[in-house]
Amino acid sequence: MPYGFTASSQKLDMLPRFYTSSTIVGSPALAAETLVAQITGIDGQLSFTVGTSGTAIRVRIRQGTTAGAGTVIADTGALTGGVAAGNLLSQDIQNTDTNATGGAAVATTSYHVSLQVTAGAATSTVSQANIIACVC
Repeated sequence: MPYGFTASSQKLDMLPRFYTSSTIVGSPALAAETLVAQITGIDGQLSFTVGTSGTAIRVRIRQGTTAGAGTVIADTGALTGGVAAGNLLSQDIQNTDTNATGGAAVATTSYHVSLQVTAGAATSTVSQANIIACVC
């Protein structure tokens, strides 16, 4: 059963149904897929500076809290537009976990956003990350 919300004749407070985090967990070293933000949610956005030799990026939402592991919920595939060493980029990603049923299941499942830089020869720096969930 979904979590409740507060209603009055003047407002509808949906805040108990939304979860958010803007804590940066890590930045990708070389070409490794690295967890950059995590929460019980499936809508993410991040900004990052591409490290030396980076030629493409890949952003994923996965279940769990281990980089490179867990069921893939969303995947951008290899993105090459504007990807070059030193460039500051921003990318968003969204999807729905069709295996989670009901608000309680989504609220108790952990998700993370990961970033992988193809051919990265030095660490890329994540400067902003956000992931949000709506338990509806």
